[in-house]
Amino acid sequence: MKTKWHVWLMIVRERISVSMVVFLSLFLAAPLAAETSSGLTLVTAGRLLDPKTGNILSPAGVLIENGKIKEVGSPSQLRAHAPPGTKAIDLGSASLLPGLIDSHTHLLLDVTLPTEEESSRRYNSDFASGLLLAIAGMSPGERVLRGAQLAREDLESGFTTVRNLGHSGVDGDVVLRDAINAGRVPGPRILAAGRKLTTEGSYMRNLNPALGEEIVKQEFLQIRGTDSARAAVRSNLFYNVDVIKVTIGEDFATAEVAAIVEEAHRQHLRVAAHAIDTASIQTAIDAGVDSIEHGNSATDEQLKAMRTKGIFLDLTPTFFDGFDLKMHDASIVVSASVRSGLVTGGDRARQRAAARVQRFLKSGVKFAAGSDMCWFYPGHTRGQASAMMFTALGKAGMPTIDIIRAVTQNAAEMLGWQDRVGSVEPGKYADLIAVSGDPIADISELERVRFVMKDGLIIRNDLPPAH
Repeated sequence: MKTKWHVWLMIVRERISVSMVVFLSLFLAAPLAAETSSGLTLVTAGRLLDPKTGNILSPAGVLIENGKIKEVGSPSQLRAHAPPGTKAIDLGSASLLPGLIDSHTHLLLDVTLPTEEESSRRYNSDFASGLLLAIAGMSPGERVLRGAQLAREDLESGFTTVRNLGHSGVDGDVVLRDAINAGRVPGPRILAAGRKLTTEGSYMRNLNPALGEEIVKQEFLQIRGTDSARAAVRSNLFYNVDVIKVTIGEDFATAEVAAIVEEAHRQHLRVAAHAIDTASIQTAIDAGVDSIEHGNSATDEQLKAMRTKGIFLDLTPTFFDGFDLKMHDASIVVSASVRSGLVTGGDRARQRAAARVQRFLKSGVKFAAGSDMCWFYPGHTRGQASAMMFTALGKAGMPTIDIIRAVTQNAAEMLGWQDRVGSVEPGKYADLIAVSGDPIADISELERVRFVMKDGLIIRNDLPPAH
């Protein structure tokens, strides 16, 4: 006679047998699945631009495997090499390019313009007021979440790699970078700088003395001599940054910047130096930084020295073409006198930018371009606002192929990532964008990216189905 125990045991054995059958069937089926799905993707388009040479491959195909580019060639050639089961993505007559690189951005900062009255009352008020609100008015968690939104918007506009140069709190951009790399949130690859290295009073002044030091420490590492310069680099290294950002003014000693560079290079990190006036640029050159950000007042002699030393000039052209006026018009009501000043200032900025760009091109200095975007621009995503730098460079007289190089291969070299990004070549990440028209004929096409792929995965595809 069977007891309840015997019955229960038979049921368990039966269920174990069924489970084993299911397991074995899945195990045995695995090789068959691998045989019927190649894991490859073939992207085809009307044309592919090689920024390095300026050559066009037409028609074009890119074969992708495991998130990296396996082969580039004509579609017929790659179809012959691709095994059955290869996924096909046909972009029709679109133009393919490498994913874009914004080499100077601030993803954890979204500054709104203050009113005209507020702007007139404080030092550096248009920027500093928004910076103070980000530091003291938002929790670190809220700030990272805001950055995640802006990162996604950058990616959707074709920026598959960015270098975030400060204004992210203690480690906000590092945390965001790691979350993107782990696949928890969408966004571009980020090279994170952590806190900026500065001297006292560089950005915010006249803070409440009871709170000022604590507020500043959330955003900056202040340098007071060569020993603190080295310690600041190590402090950022503790948070696993990718690059060191230093803001150089006339109060920064060359020995201090040299100590920063020496310590950073010892740790295999590059140094990006904010330097605008001639004296600060000379300090950066003498100290041996890797890139000079902005560099607006660089003399011909300084550009020659930068070329000789291999120091990159990272242009930040967003304000070259009246962006200040556009943002004010979209954000706040200003008086007629203020608006007139913005118009006049914009005209002067265009003239200076055109002269500056021609000198830079003539000098032969290595250059890249970054948006320096940190502003909330109503009616635009962060990516759309960042992409306005392309037209600004074009209006300043830079040839379109040089603009494209500045945000692809040149930027990749400046970042030290030329073996990973910046061109469509075998072995590099499968980061691709596509536009409907010809970006060489019209650089504004880069403001209307229609297809974005990162790591071989489609982020967006707004192109019409190919027939």
